[in-house]
Amino acid sequence: MTVLETERTAPPTGATAAIRPTVPGPAPESAQTKSGNRRQYVLFALFAFPNLLLIGVFAYWPILGNFALSLTDWDMISPMPNFIGLDNYTALFSDPGFIDVMRRTLIWVVAVVGSSLIFGLGMALLFNGGARGGKAVSTLAFTPHVISGAAVAAVWLFIFDPNYGLSRLLFNSIGMDSPHWTTDPDMALGALIIVAVWKGAGFVAIVYLAALQSIPRDVIEAAQLDGAGRWKTFTKIVWPLLTPTTFFLCVTQIIGAFQAFDLIAMMTSGGPAGSTTTLSWYIYEQGFQEFNIGSAAASSVFMFVILLLVTAVQMRFAERKVHYS
Repeated sequence: MTVLETERTAPPTGATAAIRPTVPGPAPESAQTKSGNRRQYVLFALFAFPNLLLIGVFAYWPILGNFALSLTDWDMISPMPNFIGLDNYTALFSDPGFIDVMRRTLIWVVAVVGSSLIFGLGMALLFNGGARGGKAVSTLAFTPHVISGAAVAAVWLFIFDPNYGLSRLLFNSIGMDSPHWTTDPDMALGALIIVAVWKGAGFVAIVYLAALQSIPRDVIEAAQLDGAGRWKTFTKIVWPLLTPTTFFLCVTQIIGAFQAFDLIAMMTSGGPAGSTTTLSWYIYEQGFQEFNIGSAAASSVFMFVILLLVTAVQMRFAERKVHYS
């Protein structure tokens, strides 16, 4: 072989050689790994299934059963409900009395939730100021929330009594007679709103106080060093950081206001003249006083849809306005 033929057949070396790295493929899943994954899935199912079963039996199944009852006419005495389709819903929305109930419910929810948030935030700001005795006062403010609604109603019935109650002393001191709080149709709903706010504002205050105390102090101090006053610091820094808490309180307080029952049952029983009949009391009245189970079930479904829509709107609003950092 000549030198020329050797140079033609020799492989390229040095800088002219092309280096092609080998890319390793995915390692095959071993039998041991597959067995471990199956074990984790089985363990998850064992822990999750009992909870899902309980939720399904005690939450979703009653909802479906209530919807089925809303399509019937039943008085709890007849052996079997009579299927009537959507007639209960048609009767509800064509009844002027039900429209008045919804208007009254809207007033109740807006007044109770709005007042509770305002007074609760105000108390939280006072408690957060570090005043002497603040912890004791905050504990006293929270106490009405843990007292049963029946006990709260009994206390306020005594306070509102126009002949012997404590409110009589206040009005007599300024030369006026005490109003008939729970027997006057123009005053009864306002009296219930006062009691509901007194009972719920303490819970709102404690939740807001926890949120205020979690705000980094250096952020507030930096704003104050930049010349921001108290109002500007609150509106530009504190309030945006409180929006997650406000969102949580709005959801829980609106649901609680729609479902309020104990105060109404103990203080007014929906009266006088239906002036305190909200949607929750209307459902009870239709079901257990009028024995119109179909109408009560239809009203319950309507309340469920309202709360579902309100929560969905709040969740949609939270995506734009709630600041988590």
